[in-house]
Amino acid sequence: MVFPGTAAVVVYTRIFVMKNIRHAMDGLFLFLGLALGASAAPAANTVTAPDARLEKLSGDFAFTEGPACDAAGNVYFTDQPNDRILKWSLEGKLSTFMQPCGRANGMMFDHQGRLIACADETNQLWSIASSGKAEVLLKDFEGKLFNGPNDVWVRPDDGIYLTDPYYKRPWWKRGPKEQPENVYFMSADRKKCIRVIDDLKQPNGITGTPDGKKLYVADIGARKTYSYSIQPDGTLTDKKLFCEMGSDGMTIDHEGNVYLTGQGVTVFDPTGAKIEQIPVGESWTANACFGGADRKTLFITASKGFYSIKMRVKGGNPGK
Repeated sequence: MVFPGTAAVVVYTRIFVMKNIRHAMDGLFLFLGLALGASAAPAANTVTAPDARLEKLSGDFAFTEGPACDAAGNVYFTDQPNDRILKWSLEGKLSTFMQPCGRANGMMFDHQGRLIACADETNQLWSIASSGKAEVLLKDFEGKLFNGPNDVWVRPDDGIYLTDPYYKRPWWKRGPKEQPENVYFMSADRKKCIRVIDDLKQPNGITGTPDGKKLYVADIGARKTYSYSIQPDGTLTDKKLFCEMGSDGMTIDHEGNVYLTGQGVTVFDPTGAKIEQIPVGESWTANACFGGADRKTLFITASKGFYSIKMRVKGGNPGK
């Protein structure tokens, strides 16, 4: 083997060092470019529209609840203590749809255009026509009063799931609690009502997937939300913990992300991972629904206010 002289060694060393410096700099520039590109691009799991801002549409209510969207995109919600259902039109006009309204709480439109409402004043479930005429769907279960139907989800065949927690109301003229706090299912032909969940502390918010295969129920008392597989007869199987958070109201988007309420709106992807938080400047956020002509606006009922925010995604269920 022939060894180079001292001068050659110095030259070779300089060349080796310069090449490594150049490679290091190339790697650094590549890393910075990727990092800058990633920061400039919107996150794939962001559900709100780019540069979206929460807008307060109206205020000075006693307590807002129960937002639901009709086929055109108009949004209905309740001012429960004032016993009225209000309508926010596509043109941005607010009007009273129904007063009194049984102190309606959670609501959702069925696929025939009827507003299904939890009539808290009389512990009943109502179906309300576009004229404002109400029909009582359920007034008790096995001869005992409901606690106070709270929230409702209508599956694709118009079968109805409802939660029945107990919150004592100042307007009630009834005796003590008669039922455990359960979840019920009413068949689409309105001939059958069965109890489908009886092991939660305080079931409250409820929603389901647009294909009618999965139901989400929030146990607000235990601060947990569960998922269930829906059977054709309304029964539920395959109970799984979805996330360690309860919720007052719930909705879902077309990508399967689930929206929980309480301290603002918290969004979870279909696996139960938290992906976004939408702060709302009120003491309590009760409920949310998608609405608008393209169903890409999230409407939020929160304490004394009614809010909206533009979304990248659209609503998953047509009536909520």
